Amino acid sequence: MNSSSYQHRFYGKSVPFGSFEETIKNHSIRGYFSSAQAIADYAEVLMYLRKKLSAQNSPIIVIGGSYGGMLASWFRLKYPHIALGALASSAPILYFDGPTPQNGYYFLVTKDFKEVSENCYKTIKESWSEIDKVASMSNGLSVLSKRFKTCTHLNNSSELKDYLDSMYATAAQYNQPPEYPVTKVCSSIDGAFEGSDILGRIFAGVVGYKGNWSCYDTNQNNHPSETSVGWRWQVSYLCSFGINYPTNRKQFDITCSEMVIPIGRGRNDTMFPPSPFDFKQYSDHCKSLFGVPPRPHWVTTYYGGHDGNAWIFFQQR
Repeated sequence: MNSSSYQHRFYGKSVPFGSFEETIKNHSIRGYFSSAQAIADYAEVLMYLRKKLSAQNSPIIVIGGSYGGMLASWFRLKYPHIALGALASSAPILYFDGPTPQNGYYFLVTKDFKEVSENCYKTIKESWSEIDKVASMSNGLSVLSKRFKTCTHLNNSSELKDYLDSMYATAAQYNQPPEYPVTKVCSSIDGAFEGSDILGRIFAGVVGYKGNWSCYDTNQNNHPSETSVGWRWQVSYLCSFGINYPTNRKQFDITCSEMVIPIGRGRNDTMFPPSPFDFKQYSDHCKSLFGVPPRPHWVTTYYGGHDGNAWIFFQQR
């Protein structure tokens, strides 16, 4: 059996037209930066390899996880004459015009924490209002900056809340052995010094997960990279993963050209503060970033809906 992997165009070293910075600014070149173009590249490569290796009759199975899982499933749908089947792990394609509720992602994150420790879940759920309460006091942001040992002084409570939001979501998304990060966070929260208040217990969870550092960078996801900027162009998420957007939240993944994933949260349906889906807000932001509105129905229009059996196996991590 032969296995091959290739870079997605415009990510890593696969920048077809000069530097990434210049490419993302050029609207005519930027149009070639899409999932459809990427899987067309894969089709060309696979057809070439089949011929070069004299393997025209060899079956091809495409495999991917997360966005790669979406690409694998879409490849099978678009190129059934090339791929016999697909294995898609944690591919959130049912968010596109689908049955997945807006709070589906954060509901599962909450479920992971609640199953590990009811006390940990309750502490996190109660912490958001406590953070806002302290922040509203005189010198409250200085107090929070000191208690959470932030590398820079907090400008508002959302910086800290988004940092914690990202930490919990990441811990749940990659909650696997041997580390089991959700257990690591909750064990530290539940095992905080006796008499610790809510903020003290939450900070203990930060240390347990991140390690004992001299300071913690609450702006770590604000540093632009090819992946974050490129993903912002491709996909629209609602909820943040640790980035401030306009006045209080800037999405890590506000992607604008093709994939709108309406992740949102209501009031009291997760352990996180409410953050409902607001398509207009994100549409306006995409227009300001790239001069184009997002296309919420493009994926199901181009790749198809959710019916039919195309030999695609979905796996939930």
